[in-house]
Amino acid sequence: MNKYNETFGVDISKDVFDVHGSSSGHNQFKNDEKGFKTFLKSLPQQALVVMEATGYYHYRLAQFLYKNGVEVSVVNPLSVKRFIQMKLAKVKTDKSDAKAICDYGLINDVPLYNALTEVQSECLQLFRLMDSYIKHRTATKNKIHGEETLGIPSKAVFRSLKRNKKHLDKELAATEERILSLVKKEQQHQLTLLTSIPGIGMKTALFLIVVTDGFSKFENASQLCSYVGITPTIRESGSSVRGRSRISKVGNKKLRNLLFLCSFNACKHNKGCRAIYERLVNKGKSKKLALIAVANKLLRQAFAIAKSGLPYDQEFVSVLKK
Repeated sequence: MNKYNETFGVDISKDVFDVHGSSSGHNQFKNDEKGFKTFLKSLPQQALVVMEATGYYHYRLAQFLYKNGVEVSVVNPLSVKRFIQMKLAKVKTDKSDAKAICDYGLINDVPLYNALTEVQSECLQLFRLMDSYIKHRTATKNKIHGEETLGIPSKAVFRSLKRNKKHLDKELAATEERILSLVKKEQQHQLTLLTSIPGIGMKTALFLIVVTDGFSKFENASQLCSYVGITPTIRESGSSVRGRSRISKVGNKKLRNLLFLCSFNACKHNKGCRAIYERLVNKGKSKKLALIAVANKLLRQAFAIAKSGLPYDQEFVSVLKK
């Protein structure tokens, strides 16, 4: 039974956010400070507000409501999408989406939102900035290569591209240094522990600590693997359907990508990961599936080591526990 007096589903966009209350029905508010306050005043006691994780748009409203004592849940958009598909809904509008999110919150035991600390908030913003710089630097490097292949590159163009790349390198280094200094203030020991794992690099360790709040958000490794989205899904039905095993992809995409990249190095230098990779490949499984299993193993090792407070040991049996 729902313990809240009323549940609200919120579909938020750039300028407005649509709200559907389980008792009060539909309403719409401006996506700004004034709209937040008006929405807050309309909420009854013991209300639950459910919204999708939509990058920048949901963050401000979720933080505002949390700081004003409102119970908030931020759910994965893919979970809501599948919920709507199960209902065979034919109409898709902001209004109908808000109602669907409300229904999802009524039926499911949704997790409650915890506001980010100032350090977490700044680190996540810095990671997004870093991603933007990396994309621009890659595009610039490709452009430099393209100009070189012309045979007679313009000196002015070439110099401009070189200056741009140098500037991006400088900004990237400064951004990484800022993230490192922020995490070191609160989690230096944990950072040292995670980077002791063969295959886990500094960037992945930093991001793991930030998004998991020092692993305090999860009770066990299975919950963390589900959050990241590297839990395999099996597609089998009767004797005729034999789909490929694949990851769920319901989770933190950036962290999942970082761990997948780490898995290549872990296969060479991490004894436990190498054993899993070789066993799966020898069984005829695809190399990609084996690498996903390695990423899963890496994450479980990280969780066990962070929780135990002990550095990596290849004979450390507790890393196998869930």
